[in-house]
Amino acid sequence: MAKYRVIVDRVTCLGCGAAPAACPEIFELGDDNGKNRVVAKYSVQTTNDISIGEIPEELYECAKSGADVCPVGAIRIEKIE
Repeated sequence: MAKYRVIVDRVTCLGCGAAPAACPEIFELGDDNGKNRVVAKYSVQTTNDISIGEIPEELYECAKSGADVCPVGAIRIEKIE
C-alpha cells in the first residue's frame, strides 16, 4: 500500500485554519506558533518553518482536500516511492 508525505510550509502558512477544518485527521494549528502542522500521530518532523508527516493511502483524499483549500498553497503532498 502506498504512503504519502505531507509537507506544510509554515513560513508561508497564514494560520487561517482552512486545512484543519477540511481534514482534522491530519492537520491542526500548532500551539507553538499558530501555524498549520501535521498532527502528532503522522508527524515526522516539525519546526517553526516546516511540518512533515507520512500518511497511509486511505487518508490521501482527506490530505488533498486540506491542501486544496489552503489559500496560499503552503501544503504539498508527495507519493513515497
